[in-house]
Amino acid sequence: MSLHDLGSILSIERSGHAFPWTETVFKDCFKPGYDCWGLWSGGELHGFAILARQYDELHLLNLCIHRSFQGAGLGRRLLRYAVAQAQAASARCMLLEVRASNRAAIALYVNEGFATIGYRKDYYPAGNGREDAQVMSLNLHHSP
Repeated sequence: MSLHDLGSILSIERSGHAFPWTETVFKDCFKPGYDCWGLWSGGELHGFAILARQYDELHLLNLCIHRSFQGAGLGRRLLRYAVAQAQAASARCMLLEVRASNRAAIALYVNEGFATIGYRKDYYPAGNGREDAQVMSLNLHHSP
């Protein structure tokens, strides 16, 4: 993806989140140290993943599929792509935060091998204040 895709990125983000990232946050993710990947079909952006690289870790900051295409396995496909890219880059692990109430996303991450390593209290904005984040990690080292 590139900054030229920002309009589509914002549309997807707004379709999938009650408290979407701002345009400024997305613009910052196109700077060095980040990976921004899109999932395209028929020339249309259907979803994206944004990761931050820090030493030998990758932090999955945002994975979002447009509401119209959720439930079709696109999130899993994009997550698997991100994991494969992390492994190819010899990353040690991938970290992420997910809303504690987002059962579908948590189930996806667990199914793909992520484990809960902690919680961040009041991490996300919510309708009635703040919501906790579940912190998850995937070990990317495969011992022989």
